[in-house]
Amino acid sequence: MRHLRRGGALAAVLGLLLAVPPSTSAAGSSGPSRYRNPVSAHVGDTFADPVVVRGDDGFWYAYGTTDPLREGEGVFHRVPTARSADLVDWTYVGDAFGPDQRPPYAAPGAAYWAPDVRRLGDRWVMYVTVTDTTVSAEGSDYAIGAATAPTPSGPWTFAEQPVVAPRPGGGGGWLWTIDPSQFTDVDGRSYLYYGSYYGGISVTELSPDGLRAVGTPAPVAIDNKFEGSYVLRHDGWYYLFASTANCCAGPATGYSVQVGRARSPRGPFTDRDGVALTASRAGGTPVLTQNGNRWIGTGHNGFLTDLSGQDWIVYHAIDRADPYLDEPFGINERPMLLDRLDWIDGWPTVNAGAGPSEGARPAPVTTGRVDERFDSASLAGWQRAGRWQVADGRLDGSGALTSRTTVGPDVRAEADLRLTGATSAGVTLDDRVEVRVDAAAGRLVARDGRRQTSTPLPAGLDLGNRHNLAIEVRGQQLTAELSPARLGDQLAVVSLRLDRPVVGRPGLTAGGGTAEFDNVSVARLYQPAKRVVPEPRVGAPLPAYSDEFGDGLDDRWQWVRADPAATVADGALRWPVQAADLTGAGNTAGVLLRDAPSGDYVAETTVTLDLGEETVRNYQQAGLVAYVDDDRFARLTQVAIWNTRQVEYGYELPFAGQPVYGGSIVGTPATTTWLRLAHHVDRATGEHEFRAGSSRDGRTWTWGAVWTFPADTTPRIGLVAHGGAEPAVTAEFDYLRFYR
Repeated sequence: MRHLRRGGALAAVLGLLLAVPPSTSAAGSSGPSRYRNPVSAHVGDTFADPVVVRGDDGFWYAYGTTDPLREGEGVFHRVPTARSADLVDWTYVGDAFGPDQRPPYAAPGAAYWAPDVRRLGDRWVMYVTVTDTTVSAEGSDYAIGAATAPTPSGPWTFAEQPVVAPRPGGGGGWLWTIDPSQFTDVDGRSYLYYGSYYGGISVTELSPDGLRAVGTPAPVAIDNKFEGSYVLRHDGWYYLFASTANCCAGPATGYSVQVGRARSPRGPFTDRDGVALTASRAGGTPVLTQNGNRWIGTGHNGFLTDLSGQDWIVYHAIDRADPYLDEPFGINERPMLLDRLDWIDGWPTVNAGAGPSEGARPAPVTTGRVDERFDSASLAGWQRAGRWQVADGRLDGSGALTSRTTVGPDVRAEADLRLTGATSAGVTLDDRVEVRVDAAAGRLVARDGRRQTSTPLPAGLDLGNRHNLAIEVRGQQLTAELSPARLGDQLAVVSLRLDRPVVGRPGLTAGGGTAEFDNVSVARLYQPAKRVVPEPRVGAPLPAYSDEFGDGLDDRWQWVRADPAATVADGALRWPVQAADLTGAGNTAGVLLRDAPSGDYVAETTVTLDLGEETVRNYQQAGLVAYVDDDRFARLTQVAIWNTRQVEYGYELPFAGQPVYGGSIVGTPATTTWLRLAHHVDRATGEHEFRAGSSRDGRTWTWGAVWTFPADTTPRIGLVAHGGAEPAVTAEFDYLRFYR
């Protein structure tokens, strides 16, 4: 949510592609079939740090950070809240907190950032960053607060004590105790993730009511790279999503999302290559980053699942043509976006790797072939066996209630249920297939005829509180889960191989007493994406544009501020890192440039730069640059950012009469790192699009963000080595090659 501490180089993340593939989501029986980002357009011009939950009433609720909602408004909304029936059309329903509403420990004027809303027991809990407390008069003594409410729309009441109090920083000031995200594990234990660039991301266990941190916090992601965490469980793995780089650099914002996974909610979280998110050369697998369309700064995500079982990521982004709420500068305008989240080979990626969407897309499924909210007392669509009645928008009864609608074969069925005396309750999919919550045995049970399997429920789980039961059948494979609020926080998961696919009439059952049901749906199961969209690949080499540094610098090289210390010998360019930079108005660094080919191409270099690990040596770096002039360039380097080593893809452009700099993060660097810039000319706009890639071995590549240059510019490609001369270090470049 904030800049890197002490004005450091910007860090962001990720790899994405240049085109958006067609969605594979199922189509619902009603509701909008298409949507466009931003989905929050009717709520406000900005709606940052969004999260979404589904309420007991079947509506979806979205929450944003404290900001004005509209350009020119000037009124700060304290956690603006919106409601939608279909995840596409949203209506503003008020603010969670009034202008003077604050907990006892909050200083007057404190804002509430980055809300996270969860169901815990019989109530809803909102975690927020409280920006200023009474602990220190100097301000920015961040804390994590909590408020509770009976419904997602409130009314919200603050707990009197912070969940995580302000933490003094070893380097002065206060650690950035911000961006809370709660998670409940299969054993019923509750955790809170929080933190940012100054202090890193930590996890702590929570008290059963979710209002107090207990035990000893553990670090899960290194400082100076990650913030905005979100954890969910998928196929037995725990996935830590985190945003990286500067959230708010206007037209140069490169904020994006990376992920690591672990077998425990406490970590260690590692990326696809096995690199830990806590390492100095920090890991992180790209999930979401800008792809060259209208949207930049794509980060701070939430998560949801639609009624077909398709997962979605909700996040904010910046329109690069309209980056500020009130131009120029000031509050960054960050509306809420929604895109498909796919799982391919065990890793999440947005739109199969294509990134944020701009045009019309297939909408989430928010109604089903069976879709019962029990808004009326009629049960005309159901066949009863036992005693059933509808009251106050909920179904209560015992026995069996069977739909008159036939469904199958691949379906997702779900229901909110609460045991109000029953010893078991659940959902049937035909005469033989049943999933039930067995309170007497303390198990989640799946049955196909006489065959059944089960898994334990958390000890002490109160089934008198509402839970969501979701069942997916694909072919002959059934998977069911019980969760508090369908946010990737399953309390129990059970799988069963069926004798044959399911085709039949779904139903509800309750035995040994009464149970309460609501939000019952059966929808056609989504079709998963199975492969990512293609990444940039190199074609034929272009030797006329390349240089292997065999015998000095050839005459195709052009210097901007020549550095006589740069020498060529033994097949390498060796360049002592300069005490200079390109950002802002300084423009003191040397740049060694070559003309680039016309059309699409890939530029590649290999740079060896021994920056060590852990130590602070800001901001020594070396690598590639796409360069128009000193105020318009994209710089891809391996760089030391405080205690971390990252591959940063920095970007500067002129805006409102001054240069603006931001950046994004690509992959994990090694002492020798391979770097690529893939150039593409947009056929519609003529813009130059440069996508960054990095590799630690020259074979496996991580692809990151796209930065763009106007059509009327002629970017050249070159090399840089600057950011600080102490301690002395020399960058060694093996070549600069161009490929089609």
